[in-house]
Amino acid sequence: MKTLIKKCNLISMDENREKYEETIDILIEDKKIVKIEKYIKEKADKTIDATGKVIMPGLINTHSHISMSIFRETVDGYKTQDWLKEKIWPMEDKLQENDIYWATLLSCIEMIKTGTTTVNDMYFMTDKIIEAALKSGIRLQTTRTLMGYEEKDEERIKELEELIERYKQDTISFNVGIHGLYTSNEKYVKKCIQFAREKKLPVHMHFCENEQEREDIKKAYNVKSPVEVINRNFSETHNILAHSVKLNIEDIKQLKKTNSYISHCPISNLKLGCGVAKIEEMLENDICVSLGTDGQGSGSNLDMFETMKFTALLQKGINENPEVLPAYEVLKMATINGAKALRLDKEIGSIEVGKKADIIMLNLDDILTQPINNIFAEIVYNAKGTNVETAIINGNIVMENGKIDGIEENKIINKCNDIIARISK
Repeated sequence: MKTLIKKCNLISMDENREKYEETIDILIEDKKIVKIEKYIKEKADKTIDATGKVIMPGLINTHSHISMSIFRETVDGYKTQDWLKEKIWPMEDKLQENDIYWATLLSCIEMIKTGTTTVNDMYFMTDKIIEAALKSGIRLQTTRTLMGYEEKDEERIKELEELIERYKQDTISFNVGIHGLYTSNEKYVKKCIQFAREKKLPVHMHFCENEQEREDIKKAYNVKSPVEVINRNFSETHNILAHSVKLNIEDIKQLKKTNSYISHCPISNLKLGCGVAKIEEMLENDICVSLGTDGQGSGSNLDMFETMKFTALLQKGINENPEVLPAYEVLKMATINGAKALRLDKEIGSIEVGKKADIIMLNLDDILTQPINNIFAEIVYNAKGTNVETAIINGNIVMENGKIDGIEENKIINKCNDIIARISK
């Protein structure tokens, strides 16, 4: 099938093109982008008139727990560990496989409607997460969450291996999801790293989210800084480190020596009272930073436009410097940097000939976004997920004019309300 997008205003995130181009046509054939030119005359099965609209790469959420949609706004007034122990873990113990499916599907709808086309997820009952992702069409990188202290916990690594063998769809990829250094001992972590090396997979892990975690790691691993554990054990893996709030300047300089990518989750970090990560210092040390929402339990929602705005404002504020993080750099963090973090940048993250067609179309004809004086700043500071009109993933139009075909939203919402009513008793 051929899809032709006509007369768009293009933000391709391709470093070999102009940052912003007007009146551009894009031809998609099956899953891939095959032409990006002015005035493409080739006939197509589907033509999208994008006059006055902005086309850009789909947003990439590099850290979330998308089955946690049902736990939205349960954290208010709790510290992280207290929230988990007193609220979340008791409810999670009551979750059934179908609960995971419906809760995940609700998140998939939320992401597609707000412009996210790829998400990196960490949770359990992964088969049902994948089932929901395939139903919605979203691109998913996932795992079987790994944590443990005993030999019997290594069975979880075997479960991940079985998942990898079971799913070969090109919208599904995997990483080795170590929950965190503070929830596993070093022997178990080394087993996970060995598996990542054997399978040539990235490692995805919570890292230094709060001060208590930092202190727990130092004590458990007998180190002066948690970064020593990364240097000691993760030197030959591609690492996606979520949060990384409690890192000092020396930590950042040491982390630079490893193949580590940061997933910055500013809203979750603020809501849990963790603080603000030193993102500007990371960028100054050439560490690739991408963006994540975390799960809705702590991050409230999955709207990456909101995440972009918080990212930019927080760094300007804590550095007392309005020149920090120009809007275009924030867009990179939400697109091509996310693809690099997930090791998918040869396929997605920018609009280029030969790459997969993961594309969103924005309608900025809105009272909040007019007049447009700086298109990049307009998107970062004023656009909302609701400005996303159309979404294409892997060449398929999964949402057009705000409507997702084949999805009964009210049914899914009702199912999720029933689930939380049952497990919260």
